[in-house]
Amino acid sequence: MGKYVGIIAAMPEEMEAIKMKMSNLKEKDILNLKFFDGKIGNQKIILVKSGVGKVNAARTTQIMIDKFDIDYIINIGSAGSINDEIKYGDIVIGKFVLQHDFDITAFGHEKGYISNIGVKLESNTKLIKRCEYVIKNMKEDSYKCVVGTIATGDIFCTSKKMKDKIRTKFNADCVEMEGAAIAQVAYLSNTPFIIIRSISDSPNEENQIDFNKYLKMAADRCAIFIENLMNAN
Repeated sequence: MGKYVGIIAAMPEEMEAIKMKMSNLKEKDILNLKFFDGKIGNQKIILVKSGVGKVNAARTTQIMIDKFDIDYIINIGSAGSINDEIKYGDIVIGKFVLQHDFDITAFGHEKGYISNIGVKLESNTKLIKRCEYVIKNMKEDSYKCVVGTIATGDIFCTSKKMKDKIRTKFNADCVEMEGAAIAQVAYLSNTPFIIIRSISDSPNEENQIDFNKYLKMAADRCAIFIENLMNAN
Protein backbone atom coordinates (compact mmCIF):
# COMPACT_ATOMS: atom_id res chain seq x y z
CA MET A 1 0.00 0.00 0.00
CA GLY A 2 2.96 2.33 0.43
CA LYS A 3 3.95 4.64 3.23
CA TYR A 4 2.20 7.77 4.42
CA VAL A 5 3.26 11.34 3.95
CA GLY A 6 2.76 13.01 7.32
CA ILE A 7 1.51 16.61 7.27
CA ILE A 8 1.58 18.71 10.45
CA ALA A 9 -0.20 22.04 10.83
CA ALA A 10 -0.37 24.15 13.98
CA MET A 11 -3.73 25.85 13.59
CA PRO A 12 -7.26 24.82 12.55
CA GLU A 13 -7.29 27.04 9.45
CA GLU A 14 -4.04 25.51 8.22
CA MET A 15 -5.26 21.96 8.80
CA GLU A 16 -8.69 22.54 7.23
CA ALA A 17 -7.12 23.84 4.01
CA ILE A 18 -5.26 20.53 3.63
CA LYS A 19 -8.33 18.48 4.57
CA MET A 20 -10.19 20.11 1.68
CA LYS A 21 -7.63 18.56 -0.70
CA MET A 22 -7.97 15.06 0.80
CA SER A 23 -10.29 12.17 -0.12
CA ASN A 24 -11.37 9.00 1.73
CA LEU A 25 -10.99 10.68 5.11
CA LYS A 26 -10.93 8.61 8.28
CA GLU A 27 -10.29 10.02 11.76
CA LYS A 28 -8.09 8.40 14.40
CA ASP A 29 -7.79 9.76 17.95
CA ILE A 30 -4.40 9.14 19.58
CA LEU A 31 -3.28 10.73 22.84
CA ASN A 32 -5.74 13.63 22.48
CA LEU A 33 -4.68 14.34 18.92
CA LYS A 34 -6.95 13.84 15.89
CA PHE A 35 -5.16 12.26 12.95
CA PHE A 36 -6.85 12.30 9.54
CA ASP A 37 -6.07 9.36 7.26
CA GLY A 38 -6.78 9.94 3.58
CA LYS A 39 -5.30 10.61 0.16
CA ILE A 40 -4.23 13.51 -2.02
CA GLY A 41 -4.27 12.07 -5.51
CA ASN A 42 -2.80 8.60 -5.11
CA GLN A 43 -0.60 9.52 -2.14
CA LYS A 44 -1.59 8.28 1.32
CA ILE A 45 -1.67 11.15 3.83
CA ILE A 46 -1.76 11.44 7.61
CA LEU A 47 -2.74 14.96 8.67
CA VAL A 48 -2.73 16.35 12.21
CA LYS A 49 -3.06 19.67 14.02
CA SER A 50 -0.31 19.97 16.62
CA GLY A 51 -1.24 23.22 18.31
CA VAL A 52 1.06 26.23 18.49
CA GLY A 53 4.65 26.19 19.72
CA LYS A 54 7.72 24.00 19.75
CA VAL A 55 6.70 21.53 22.48
CA ASN A 56 3.32 20.83 20.89
CA ALA A 57 5.00 20.43 17.51
CA ALA A 58 7.74 18.13 18.79
CA ARG A 59 5.31 15.93 20.74
CA THR A 60 3.00 15.58 17.74
CA THR A 61 5.88 14.73 15.41
CA GLN A 62 7.14 11.92 17.62
CA ILE A 63 3.65 10.46 18.04
CA MET A 64 3.15 10.54 14.27
CA ILE A 65 6.45 8.76 13.66
CA ASP A 66 5.75 6.17 16.37
CA LYS A 67 2.17 5.36 15.34
CA PHE A 68 2.26 5.48 11.52
CA ASP A 69 4.47 4.19 8.72
CA ILE A 70 5.78 7.57 7.61
CA ASP A 71 7.85 8.11 4.46
CA TYR A 72 8.50 11.77 5.20
CA ILE A 73 7.01 14.69 7.12
CA ILE A 74 5.85 18.08 5.84
CA ASN A 75 5.16 20.99 8.16
CA ILE A 76 2.89 23.59 6.59
CA GLY A 77 1.41 26.85 7.80
CA SER A 78 1.76 30.59 8.04
CA ALA A 79 4.83 32.65 8.82
CA GLY A 80 5.98 36.23 9.28
CA SER A 81 8.31 37.63 6.62
CA ILE A 82 11.60 39.07 7.84
CA ASN A 83 13.00 39.43 4.33
CA ASP A 84 11.67 42.57 2.68
CA GLU A 85 11.78 40.84 -0.72
CA ILE A 86 9.23 38.25 0.46
CA LYS A 87 5.67 39.56 0.52
CA TYR A 88 2.34 38.50 1.98
CA GLY A 89 1.10 35.31 0.32
CA ASP A 90 4.53 34.28 -0.95
CA ILE A 91 5.71 30.76 -0.08
CA VAL A 92 9.02 29.91 1.59
CA ILE A 93 10.43 26.39 1.32
CA GLY A 94 12.79 25.86 4.23
CA LYS A 95 16.01 24.42 2.85
CA PHE A 96 17.41 25.31 6.27
CA VAL A 97 15.53 25.65 9.57
CA LEU A 98 16.78 26.84 12.95
CA GLN A 99 15.65 27.85 16.45
CA HIS A 100 16.36 31.55 16.81
CA ASP A 101 15.50 31.54 20.55
CA PHE A 102 17.84 28.69 21.55
CA ASP A 103 20.65 30.28 23.54
CA ILE A 104 23.59 28.58 25.25
CA THR A 105 26.03 31.33 24.35
CA ALA A 106 27.09 31.37 28.03
CA PHE A 107 28.97 28.15 27.28
CA GLY A 108 30.81 29.52 24.26
CA HIS A 109 28.40 28.44 21.53
CA GLU A 110 26.89 30.73 18.94
CA LYS A 111 23.24 31.75 19.19
CA GLY A 112 20.94 29.02 17.95
CA TYR A 113 23.45 26.21 18.48
CA ILE A 114 21.88 22.99 19.80
CA SER A 115 24.05 20.18 21.14
CA ASN A 116 24.42 17.28 18.66
CA ILE A 117 22.42 19.29 16.11
CA GLY A 118 24.29 22.51 15.32
CA VAL A 119 22.61 25.78 14.38
CA LYS A 120 20.76 24.75 11.24
CA LEU A 121 19.03 21.60 10.07
CA GLU A 122 18.73 20.95 6.35
CA SER A 123 15.57 19.60 4.75
CA ASN A 124 15.76 16.43 2.71
CA THR A 125 17.58 17.06 -0.59
CA LYS A 126 15.15 15.01 -2.70
CA LEU A 127 12.19 16.89 -1.24
CA ILE A 128 13.84 20.22 -1.93
CA LYS A 129 14.36 19.16 -5.55
CA ARG A 130 10.70 18.10 -5.83
CA CYS A 131 9.64 21.47 -4.46
CA GLU A 132 11.89 23.24 -6.95
CA TYR A 133 10.25 21.18 -9.72
CA VAL A 134 6.80 22.25 -8.50
CA ILE A 135 7.89 25.90 -8.34
CA LYS A 136 9.26 25.72 -11.88
CA ASN A 137 6.01 24.27 -13.22
CA MET A 138 3.46 26.32 -11.25
CA LYS A 139 1.34 28.54 -13.47
CA GLU A 140 1.09 31.33 -10.92
CA ASP A 141 2.25 34.93 -11.15
CA SER A 142 0.37 36.59 -8.29
CA TYR A 143 2.84 35.31 -5.70
CA LYS A 144 6.25 33.72 -5.66
CA CYS A 145 7.77 30.61 -4.11
CA VAL A 146 11.35 30.69 -2.86
CA VAL A 147 13.75 28.24 -1.24
CA GLY A 148 15.38 29.78 1.83
CA THR A 149 15.82 29.71 5.61
CA ILE A 150 13.07 29.54 8.22
CA ALA A 151 13.58 30.58 11.84
CA THR A 152 11.48 29.06 14.64
CA GLY A 153 10.90 30.37 18.18
CA ASP A 154 8.35 30.22 20.96
CA ILE A 155 7.19 33.78 20.37
CA PHE A 156 4.84 35.43 17.90
CA CYS A 157 7.29 38.03 16.66
CA THR A 158 5.85 41.55 16.50
CA SER A 159 9.02 43.55 17.15
CA LYS A 160 10.78 45.21 14.22
CA LYS A 161 13.96 45.13 16.30
CA MET A 162 13.67 41.36 16.77
CA LYS A 163 12.85 40.93 13.09
CA ASP A 164 16.01 42.76 12.06
CA LYS A 165 18.10 40.89 14.63
CA ILE A 166 16.98 37.45 13.43
CA ARG A 167 17.40 38.46 9.79
CA THR A 168 20.91 39.77 10.40
CA LYS A 169 22.08 36.92 12.64
CA PHE A 170 20.70 33.96 10.71
CA ASN A 171 19.97 35.36 7.22
CA ALA A 172 16.48 33.92 7.67
CA ASP A 173 13.55 34.71 5.39
CA CYS A 174 10.63 34.18 7.77
CA VAL A 175 9.75 33.36 11.36
CA GLU A 176 7.22 30.94 12.82
CA MET A 177 6.73 28.77 15.91
CA GLU A 178 6.97 25.05 15.03
CA GLY A 179 9.09 24.16 12.00
CA ALA A 180 12.53 23.64 13.50
CA ALA A 181 11.10 21.61 16.39
CA ILE A 182 9.43 19.28 13.90
CA ALA A 183 12.67 19.15 11.93
CA GLN A 184 14.73 18.28 15.01
CA VAL A 185 12.49 15.38 16.04
CA ALA A 186 12.32 14.09 12.46
CA TYR A 187 16.10 14.33 12.12
CA LEU A 188 16.71 12.46 15.38
CA SER A 189 14.23 9.79 14.24
CA ASN A 190 15.86 9.43 10.80
CA THR A 191 12.69 10.64 9.07
CA PRO A 192 13.02 12.96 6.06
CA PHE A 193 11.28 16.32 6.42
CA ILE A 194 10.55 19.61 4.74
CA ILE A 195 9.05 22.86 6.05
CA ILE A 196 6.70 24.84 3.79
CA ARG A 197 5.28 28.20 4.89
CA SER A 198 3.20 30.98 3.34
CA ILE A 199 3.54 34.56 4.54
CA SER A 200 0.62 35.94 6.57
CA ASP A 201 2.31 38.97 8.14
CA SER A 202 5.57 40.76 8.88
CA PRO A 203 6.71 42.06 12.30
CA ASN A 204 5.61 45.70 12.47
CA GLU A 205 4.51 46.10 16.12
CA GLU A 206 0.88 45.25 15.28
CA ASN A 207 1.15 42.44 12.72
CA GLN A 208 -1.26 40.26 14.71
CA ILE A 209 -3.92 42.24 12.82
CA ASP A 210 -2.43 41.24 9.47
CA PHE A 211 -2.00 37.66 10.67
CA ASN A 212 -5.71 37.31 11.37
CA LYS A 213 -6.54 38.93 8.03
CA TYR A 214 -4.23 36.84 5.87
CA LEU A 215 -4.06 33.50 7.71
CA LYS A 216 -6.63 31.80 5.48
CA MET A 217 -4.90 33.02 2.32
CA ALA A 218 -1.60 31.64 3.59
CA ALA A 219 -3.22 28.33 4.53
CA ASP A 220 -4.93 28.00 1.14
CA ARG A 221 -1.71 28.69 -0.76
CA CYS A 222 0.16 26.07 1.27
CA ALA A 223 -2.60 23.59 0.47
CA ILE A 224 -2.36 24.31 -3.25
CA PHE A 225 1.41 23.81 -3.12
CA ILE A 226 1.00 20.51 -1.25
CA GLU A 227 -1.55 19.28 -3.80
CA ASN A 228 0.90 20.09 -6.61
CA LEU A 229 3.74 18.44 -4.69
CA MET A 230 1.78 15.22 -4.14
CA ASN A 231 0.86 15.07 -7.83
CA ALA A 232 4.37 15.88 -9.08
CA ASN A 233 6.15 13.14 -10.99
